[in-house]
Amino acid sequence: MAPYLLGLRLDGRRVLVVGGGHVAQRRIPAMLAAGASVTLVSPSVTPALDDLIAAGRVTWESRPYQVGDCDGAWLVHTCTDQRDVNTAVAAEAEAKRIWCVRADDKDASAAWTPAGGRVGEVSVAVTAGGDPRRAAGIRDAVVGALRDGTVDARRHRTKPVGVALIGGGPGDPGLITVRGRQLLAQADVVVADRLAPRALLDELSPDVELIDAAKVPYGRSLSQDKINEVLVERAREGKFVVRLKGGDPFVFGRGGEEAIACARAGIPVVVVPGVSSAVAVPASAGVPVTHRGVSQDFHVVSVHVPPGDPRSTVDWPALARSRGTLVLLMAVERIADIADTLLKEGRSPETPAMVVQDGTLPTQRAVSATLSTVAERVAAVGVRPPAIAIIGEVVRVGQEIEMVRAERIP
Repeated sequence: MAPYLLGLRLDGRRVLVVGGGHVAQRRIPAMLAAGASVTLVSPSVTPALDDLIAAGRVTWESRPYQVGDCDGAWLVHTCTDQRDVNTAVAAEAEAKRIWCVRADDKDASAAWTPAGGRVGEVSVAVTAGGDPRRAAGIRDAVVGALRDGTVDARRHRTKPVGVALIGGGPGDPGLITVRGRQLLAQADVVVADRLAPRALLDELSPDVELIDAAKVPYGRSLSQDKINEVLVERAREGKFVVRLKGGDPFVFGRGGEEAIACARAGIPVVVVPGVSSAVAVPASAGVPVTHRGVSQDFHVVSVHVPPGDPRSTVDWPALARSRGTLVLLMAVERIADIADTLLKEGRSPETPAMVVQDGTLPTQRAVSATLSTVAERVAAVGVRPPAIAIIGEVVRVGQEIEMVRAERIP
């Protein structure tokens, strides 16, 4: 018959474990995590159990099992390598109406230890007819789905409140963080950027309100003031609001402005960092932004205004003098001005350059050039935003990696 599953609250309750081998080594930490007072009866123990005993977390009776050891226990685990001992322990427990788990015989065991896992406040316990490997496999699948948010976790008594500013990563939906995906699955309202991983939005429950906060260059856009207003209004209605952004919310994502707006309104805010496209996109194109002996520093620059614009705060002469890698965001339509400025300020015309469009996505493509030819190459092949420009000797490192890889592939 199917077992009746029950969550035991063992805080302060005595649990007896007979046998000090690897089975006990696996099970005792979970009992301690539940607050149990563990007594271990065994002539010898594993080194890991010895550490727990030395730390005073387990009471060790260094001897064989004796009748009477079950007295006062709420739960018994017997896991010796001697069947007759396990049978005797189970018989004593049964006579005293104490639940006993036998590690050596699932059919003779009064109770089974489920494969367990925990994600936040959710505990998962799986039994599979006494098959521990199958139970562990199912447990891993469920725990993994809870962690990445693919299992709906929105319907519960308590839920997050306020606003979560979540970095969705550079574009590939698989690059959002586990925490980001968990919170996204619990959202009542999602305010999404144009560069946020759109595939994740298809997984939202139908009752989630989706607000498009796209800022299309030279096209439709939702003003930052309006975005701030929406975040505050929906949160004040008692809804959990997720602001989903591309990259990281605090790296050219205006997340700081949104956090300030919420703080002024008394709305709690949690910030979930994201994988920034500034490092992820070069990596996806095989280019390390730093490399020993080549580049000890890299500079991430937002080129939403060109060099020489009064609104620019970028020290272009200093960047031209630097030997570090330049990673330029929002630079495609100003690449000619950028290249001219760097050349004028002393950067070598032969400096390697690369522009990567749609980084981390199936449509990714990369254009290689030099600083003197990059503007012409970008125009010739029709590169369009979103794209990231990489300028520096590390581009050659990426090319070397690709050459070595090609030589090794049959």
